[in-house]
Amino acid sequence: MKRKLISAALLCAVTGAGVFWFLTQPVHVDRTALDKLAAGDVKNGEHVFYAGGCASCHAAPGATGDAKLVLAGGHELKTDFGTFIAPNISPSANGLKDWTLGEFADAMLEGVGRNGEHLYPSFPYTSYTRMKLQDVADLYAFMKTLPASDEASKPHELGFPFNIRRGLGLWKMLYLNDAPAVALNNPDEQLKRGQYLVEAMGHCGECHTPRNALGGTDTEQWLAGALSAETDAQGKRGIVPNITSGEGGISDWSAGDIAYGLESGFTPDFDSMGGSMTDVIANTSKLQAADREAIAAYLKAIPEHKNGYSSQ
Repeated sequence: MKRKLISAALLCAVTGAGVFWFLTQPVHVDRTALDKLAAGDVKNGEHVFYAGGCASCHAAPGATGDAKLVLAGGHELKTDFGTFIAPNISPSANGLKDWTLGEFADAMLEGVGRNGEHLYPSFPYTSYTRMKLQDVADLYAFMKTLPASDEASKPHELGFPFNIRRGLGLWKMLYLNDAPAVALNNPDEQLKRGQYLVEAMGHCGECHTPRNALGGTDTEQWLAGALSAETDAQGKRGIVPNITSGEGGISDWSAGDIAYGLESGFTPDFDSMGGSMTDVIANTSKLQAADREAIAAYLKAIPEHKNGYSSQ
């Protein structure tokens, strides 16, 4: 009887491991779809680069001016799950030099590294997954033109069980999809553009939306504000504001105020936007005025929520 029980337990363990391995397989972007794309447009790729805020995390800490185009990595994101360190994504041997477009697209849209490993969602592929394939190809073309850095990427500092990447396959089943975060009622082209910029390239929801205990965003409280995922030296987390028109949000901001703020960094009261928003403004100020206006139109059109901090 004991042998039968042991055999049954082993069979269950092996079956469970097999099911887990099957369910957590990395997903890759359809290479046939990539083959049908036009050649990468570097000019549009530059626009995507700033809309996506790539330098905000991947430039070396403290970099300013043109040095922010050297994507040597090194920025540390200290969270409750551990410390995530942005890698070198410059066109060097320690970065993306040998990456193919397919491998780049896998990372951007599916959160999969070139060796088939799941990437941690500290890299906001949960938003980038909504991007158009052509924009991904254009970004890839632009990034190949940037200065190279030989700086070696540092490993993340994570404890068990968060250092088991394979488990992210189950996390992705819950939280990775390319559906719109909110349903807009009969949107015009400006609203559609604003939604794309905010929900996909700009990945605003990654910071401004509350998260649950597993780190998934609560789309029922989309852009309602949250506690920052990043902790300070004392282990405390700051507040990321509500950017809907609900209680505690931006109801007293006009669309013009929002667009101007994204260009200048000033609030309607002429206070300066501080914290991580300084990096955001450094990027959005380089966008076309029509894109900042589209972002503003979208933020005024989405459902109103009161501050989402209490859900943390």
